[in-house]
Amino acid sequence: MADTNFDLIVVGGGPGGYVAAIRAAQLKMKVCVVEREHLGGICLNWGCIPTKALLRSAEIYHYMQHADAYGLSANGVGFDLGKVVQRSRAVSKQLNGGVGHLLKKNKVTVIDGEAKLNGPGKLSVSKDGKKISDLTAPHIILATGARPRALPGIEPDKKLIWTYFEAMVPETMPKNLLVIGSGAIGIEFASFFRSMGSDVTVVEVMPQVMPVEDEEISKHARKQFEKQGIKIMTETKVTAVKKNGDSVTATIEDKAGKTSQLTVDRVISAVGVQGNIENIGLETTKVKTDRGCIVIDEYGRTAEPGIYAIGDVAGPPMLAHKAEHEGVICVEKIAGLNDVHPMKKEQIPGCTYCNPQVASVGLTEKRAKEAGHDIKVGRFPFIGNGKAIALGEPEGMVKTIFDAKTGQLLGAHMVGAEVTELIQGYVVAMGLETTEAELMHTVFPHPTLSEMMHESVLDAYDRVIHM
Repeated sequence: MADTNFDLIVVGGGPGGYVAAIRAAQLKMKVCVVEREHLGGICLNWGCIPTKALLRSAEIYHYMQHADAYGLSANGVGFDLGKVVQRSRAVSKQLNGGVGHLLKKNKVTVIDGEAKLNGPGKLSVSKDGKKISDLTAPHIILATGARPRALPGIEPDKKLIWTYFEAMVPETMPKNLLVIGSGAIGIEFASFFRSMGSDVTVVEVMPQVMPVEDEEISKHARKQFEKQGIKIMTETKVTAVKKNGDSVTATIEDKAGKTSQLTVDRVISAVGVQGNIENIGLETTKVKTDRGCIVIDEYGRTAEPGIYAIGDVAGPPMLAHKAEHEGVICVEKIAGLNDVHPMKKEQIPGCTYCNPQVASVGLTEKRAKEAGHDIKVGRFPFIGNGKAIALGEPEGMVKTIFDAKTGQLLGAHMVGAEVTELIQGYVVAMGLETTEAELMHTVFPHPTLSEMMHESVLDAYDRVIHM
């Protein structure tokens, strides 16, 4: 390598890392990204993007199976699993190349290797166990991401017990599938495999499916999942698994301590992720960790001056869009820009691309009450929306939560078709500190699903029109 000294080195080329690098390059910094595996990180290669490609195939297959509901006919409907997976991988490959192009366009140096801190401002890079370079920079951003968390005794083996890595590239479609955990990852895979014909059981230790979501939205989603044939067991845990050649028998225990056995072809462990904090040289610095993540302040700064952390390795919410914005904030603070605002985590939207989709931002009804707010709650069902009915998607709901005294929008929660595209309207409203009055006076286009957002606001103040 000709250059070993940089203004900024980013360790990890995932969503947070490559966005931080590009923003730094825009601010005239000399930047290097060290990536050990794939540009784009887990999100682009094994997470957000390829799962959406799989779910799109499942969605189209679902519509083909129900073509008669739209006055159409489709005979002999089927699928080629290999081609479904191949399409998903091709989408990832295309975007992976796109990230490389963007970094090259912005004159960011990319090093293929594994980086390790050698104290503040110093990194060594190795490839296949051999050291290839020593790098220096006054500023180093750690964006090393996260990996699937494993339950003791139920460790994934890549054959019978899968993480999302194996679930994304199945060679055969399991007839019976157990999903442990009903967060976004678990529910999305449960939705995909059920749509493609698997008999799916979801086990969740918490009292509700999708535990971080508003309770009312969660109940509505669960009803739809069960209507599709997904079996859901809440306040339940898997205590042991026994491998039987080409199947797994799981011991399941409910809240009363009663146990039962379930034999399935495959198990997906979707019990969360943990930060990649090992083997990156943190012990050579003052960087602190807590519960498997690097401790940072509101600008990504660690306890070691000149070392920063962003994205999954810096703690929840572990979302790609959070990592990207965190990277921009961190870089702009390093550059000394004026008016750099810390991220408001309560305004980060969450989206789950199951069927039906779920999207939310801000406080749930329960948390708003716990925070001491006197609230007004509005609801509007999909069945009252012309576009939803025309689409053949009458199941769903939009829910909004306001502070009764100030009109502040505290939270918005949705379940139904395309809500992951709708939620951003409320995110923008929150960012602009929009009140209920301004939302009421906003003109929403007709016929659209977005009209339900307006009606939900109106309902909170007893002014709903179409219900």
